[in-house]
Amino acid sequence: MAKLKPTPTDVCRVEKSGNRYNAWDTNGTKRTSEITTGARKRAFEGNYLLGRFVGSTGKVQWRRVSDDSVNITPDPVDLPSVDVPTEHAEVLNFIHNSYSLKPKGLMMSELKWKYLVRSGVRGKNIMMTGPAGCGKTMAAKSLVNSLDRPDFYFNLGATQDPRATLIGNVHFEKSSGTYFSESVFVKAIQTPNAVILLDELSRAHPDAWNILMTVLDYGQRYLRLDEANGQQTIRVADGVTFVATANIGNEYTSTRVMDKALMDRFTIVEMDVLNEDEEYELLNYMFPHVDSVVLGNVAKIASLTRNESKSDTARIGSGVSTRTTVELAGLLFDDFSLEEAAEVCIYPQYDDAGGVDSERTFVKQIVQKFCDDGSSDDLFNEEEIEEATTA
Repeated sequence: MAKLKPTPTDVCRVEKSGNRYNAWDTNGTKRTSEITTGARKRAFEGNYLLGRFVGSTGKVQWRRVSDDSVNITPDPVDLPSVDVPTEHAEVLNFIHNSYSLKPKGLMMSELKWKYLVRSGVRGKNIMMTGPAGCGKTMAAKSLVNSLDRPDFYFNLGATQDPRATLIGNVHFEKSSGTYFSESVFVKAIQTPNAVILLDELSRAHPDAWNILMTVLDYGQRYLRLDEANGQQTIRVADGVTFVATANIGNEYTSTRVMDKALMDRFTIVEMDVLNEDEEYELLNYMFPHVDSVVLGNVAKIASLTRNESKSDTARIGSGVSTRTTVELAGLLFDDFSLEEAAEVCIYPQYDDAGGVDSERTFVKQIVQKFCDDGSSDDLFNEEEIEEATTA
């Protein structure tokens, strides 16, 4: 008997918006956040559709499907989308009913989500702050998807040449001599109503901050192309919103102390660290097929380390981030034990200098309390856990 081909639950077509590849399903729903950037880019460049397949274990995969096996997605131009209103009463209604646009995988309070959406709708410069791994970039990208505007992404922390990234380069050809090639950023700021994501701004070179000063200033809003003939001045188009992410604090040694004048050009949206219940809710949503008791233990470990790091007598410098717990839960889904997952995900983040008094030993004691082999019953008593929890 011939083996039946699996049928996709959803099918998407990919279109390019700015320098981002957005995916739309047959119902006109935007599915960009569910599909990796590489898969979306390959689908767009290869001009093929992506299908959503659910395996026997519940794991979801997006992969190529042929046009003749599915109903073709309508042209994205004709798809219904979230139109951001312009009348004041309609704007208020949009902002205060926007919580339904927040993806379930983003743990953010209703107030802060509405504040984030309001800042985007009003064309504010937004800076997402918070500890590493708390969801700053995800929140920024979720805002982009909710507003459904042209969007551009720039990782300033990975930029070695800020002038080339933000302004452009001078090139030489033997036949035509020197010429100026403007950057994608120049195109981005000239796109009306664009949302421009400036990721890892706190890791950017100070030259990048100097270039951005006039761009971000509401009273100036221009970029001077010093390398171009005549030093052309580019005006920022109407409705352009800048969204930056930043890690601020002494524990981020590769970041720079950000200029106060630059900070003042942003509306700050601080991401909250999840409590134990929120952490568990997120992990259970993302990994419904992993034992809920084990996921609860992961949430407890994260909560204990975070509370301990904030106590007056802290024995560790930082808590386990949400990014780490998600990675750890992914290992559990792939049938690693909690102890094995912690060995590769958590322990390397903590210093082992000091032997039994080291940060790593302390964290191991916390983790081993939740392992099933019973070997750690005397390592960390309930009074110490209670003390860390209530600190």
